[in-house]
Formats: sequence, C-alpha cells, structure tokens
Amino acid sequence: MNDVISKMHAEMCKVFSNQYRIQILNQLRHGGLSVGMLARNLDLPQPLVSQHMTTLRQKGVVIPHSEGASTIYEISNPKIIKACDLMREVMIEELERATKLAKLAKKKRKETERRGGVG
Repeated sequence: MNDVISKMHAEMCKVFSNQYRIQILNQLRHGGLSVGMLARNLDLPQPLVSQHMTTLRQKGVVIPHSEGASTIYEISNPKIIKACDLMREVMIEELERATKLAKLAKKKRKETERRGGVG
C-alpha cells in the first residue's frame, strides 16, 4: 500500500509542477469560477486555461458543476489549498534565507575590499 500511496503522491506532484495551475488554484481558493473568468482574472488565453483545467479535472483536483450555460470549477478538497499554502511558505522561507545569505556575502566582500583585498 505504501508503494501505491507514493506513486499517487508523485503523480499528484506532477499536477502542481506548472505555474499556471498554481495560479488557477490560487484563484479558486475562495470559490468556483468558469474558465472564462479564470482566463480574465489571470490575463491568460482561454484555451490555455481550458487545457490546464482539463488536467486538474482529470486528476481530481477540481470538480466541475453547471450553472446555467457555464461550467464552474471548484477545488475538490480544501486540503489541496492547505498543501499549496505550506509549499508557498517553504518557498518564501527559502527566498528569505537566500536573501540573508546574499546580504551577508555582500557585507563580507565590502569588508574584504576595505582591508585591501586580503581576506
């Protein structure tokens, strides 16, 4: 069973490996939207959004329902957003760490230059 879960996990991670899909999920976090609304909100071509919605739907990340003539997509499980938020927090922390390291390196370089290049 552990192998099955690991394989499912890897397949799900592939779904989230596209920046447009992440942007779509962020748009859907507060409620359902149509492909047209998503395309306008993200300033992306509607066919591109539709293509990504197909992938998200096929993998069970979003669920469609009809509202009149429109198809509205919603996140299938709120834990998906929680997982995305956790990964976003990791990325923010990594950027902050990298920024601190860059500032420290710059400070050390200036100190070395002030001492005449001897480190």
